[in-house]
Amino acid sequence: MRAGSPRLLREINDRAAIEALLRNGPLTRSELEAVIGLSKPATAQLLTRLEQEGTVLRSGLRGGGRGPRAQLWSVNGALAHVAAVDLTPDSVDIAVADISGAVLTEHRAPMPRTGVLEAFRAAVAKAAAQADLTTAALHHVVVGSPGAVDPTTGRLNYAPHMPGWEDKDLPGDLQDVLGTGVTVENDVNLVALEEMVAGNARHVRNFVLLWPADAVGAAVVVNGSLLRGATGGAGEIDAMRVPDHAHADTGTDRTGSRYGDLLDSSAIARLARAHGVSARTGRAAVAKALGEGAAGREFLVDLARRVATGVANVVAVVDPELVLLSGEVAQAGGTALADLVAAELRLLVVPRTTVRLARVTGAPVRSGALHAALSVAREQVFGLPAATTEPFREPPGAPGEQ
Repeated sequence: MRAGSPRLLREINDRAAIEALLRNGPLTRSELEAVIGLSKPATAQLLTRLEQEGTVLRSGLRGGGRGPRAQLWSVNGALAHVAAVDLTPDSVDIAVADISGAVLTEHRAPMPRTGVLEAFRAAVAKAAAQADLTTAALHHVVVGSPGAVDPTTGRLNYAPHMPGWEDKDLPGDLQDVLGTGVTVENDVNLVALEEMVAGNARHVRNFVLLWPADAVGAAVVVNGSLLRGATGGAGEIDAMRVPDHAHADTGTDRTGSRYGDLLDSSAIARLARAHGVSARTGRAAVAKALGEGAAGREFLVDLARRVATGVANVVAVVDPELVLLSGEVAQAGGTALADLVAAELRLLVVPRTTVRLARVTGAPVRSGALHAALSVAREQVFGLPAATTEPFREPPGAPGEQ
């Protein structure tokens, strides 16, 4: 055996144990032994070594039925902390977690139109303080934002609805005010990441996630990796010119309209009214239509035509396995809207692409940001592969495995 090999094997086994504990939560020695495939003595020595280093902790006992209770082991969450931020024109939604993934605190604050850097710093500082931390003590912060950061200049592009954030080196300026490492990622990309981790794209190599909203966004995943493009703008389809294929006339340019102008809240509400379904917002109109009989269905079919017309352009280029619909409008329409979009899409393109709802709801941007931040911290602290950057690998037993 080559010199240094025993040390290398220990490091490999240690990382495997840490990864298993992070993935599964607290485990007994025998459970960890089964997961990582070591012998009982080797697993016991590994746990002793990691405990002495402060990497793992004893975390209670698991009842053993009629037998003795077994010691549980978990990763020491206090080794590092991260923050995840969902930044919108009006607010910031922040979560602070330890490196085990346990969320310690949450904080939401309004975002003004001016003085945005100081307001952002104050909001993150308050969230950190609620967890007895400073911003500098955060190992990494991931910010989900509309638009896309140009990797060359750091400027936020494709986001005219984000006043106060223009003409900034966004990652650099945020890093300066927080005193720690910061990554700024497109919000829809983070939703796609969350779907890859915990949603309907867990075993999918190629997919597109669409977020119909006042600024339509899409995330494109190719071979398990997010496609960002030369300036970070891959998936920024809001300004894409598409014809309006809705049968009802709402005064749009039939030869080619801005895609975002067909799917913002007011446009969807106008389309609903043209079918006799009255509601103040697009989300409310879609939800109401489900119970409105023939008129409601005709409106949803027209809306599906609009959605599918834009998606068809992406599908024709990327040929994904799956299209996921996310956001409030999509969730309001449910599987009924997804099925209608799939039917309309099949009239426009050759691929018979599956269309489904995204599974992750609630705070998907922040959840995706949290997974991204944990990935950075775990790579730096434990040497674990960065899940957000490494090539896709089929998990054991996944579809397509030979």
